[in-house]
Formats: sequence, structure tokens, C-alpha cells
Amino acid sequence: MLQRIVTRIALPAVLAAALAAVPVAAAPADNILVDLDHAKIMKLPEKIQTIVVGNPMIADVTVQKNGIMIVTGKSYGVTNLIALDAAGNLVVEANIRVQAGGDALVTVHRGMDRESYSCAPACQPTLLLGDAQKHFTDVSGQANARNALAGQK
Repeated sequence: MLQRIVTRIALPAVLAAALAAVPVAAAPADNILVDLDHAKIMKLPEKIQTIVVGNPMIADVTVQKNGIMIVTGKSYGVTNLIALDAAGNLVVEANIRVQAGGDALVTVHRGMDRESYSCAPACQPTLLLGDAQKHFTDVSGQANARNALAGQK
């Protein structure tokens, strides 16, 4: 099942092989927990025709072939997911909880201001919701400028 998704998006062979070994979570019972700016792969029950996400600013859902669903955390918070069959019957109802992934994050507080750094392995400025406006603006400005330069020929 997952093999088709990997082939469709044309990933390098090494990455495709690694993703083929990733376990696909079963259909959601009550809660789907996903880290901010990360994705989770899940298997939907058969015959799902419609997926509704309560607040797409918190989480996004993409459905692939064979009932594979990818849930992406976009903002902190909780929203709901509803899955309906062709007749409009409720098949799945679950909450999606988006949380901060804290494995390699360091938060620096300067009075009331907060700055975030990704320290894997060396600390570099990163953006998280809730960071001080100046830090957020400075880091996003540098990232946007770098991305613009990368796009130039």
C-alpha cells in the first residue's frame, strides 16, 4: 500500500525503501496526536468517501490511494476529523491534537519574549508559534531571503 505512495511522489530509492518500512497506524479511535510541522500516516477504514477537518488551520488531511491518510500538524491546538461513507453515515470521528515536537528544541526566554532554536546537532534559530515578534520576523525574513536566492538562476 505505502509503496504506491512512495512511487507516486518519486522519492529517491533510499528514502522510498525507508518509508516502505514505516508502520501505518490503524484507523483513529478517539485521538490523533501529531507534532507541529510533522505528518502522520494512517489507514482509513474501507468505503470512506468524505473527510471533514473542523479547523484546517490546525491540521490538514490528504487522502491517498488505498485508504492511506496523511495528517499534517499546521498549528497548535485541537480540531476534529469526521469520515463519512457514500451514504453519509458516520464511520470515524476523532480529535486531532497538534503539539510541539520537543526532541531537539531549545526555548530561550528573555523577559516576556521567547525565542526557539533547533539543536540537532548544532543550535540554529527556528520558528515556533508563540515566539517573540522580532525573533519570528528576523528568522522568517532570513529564511525567505535564502529561499529566494536558491530559486534564482
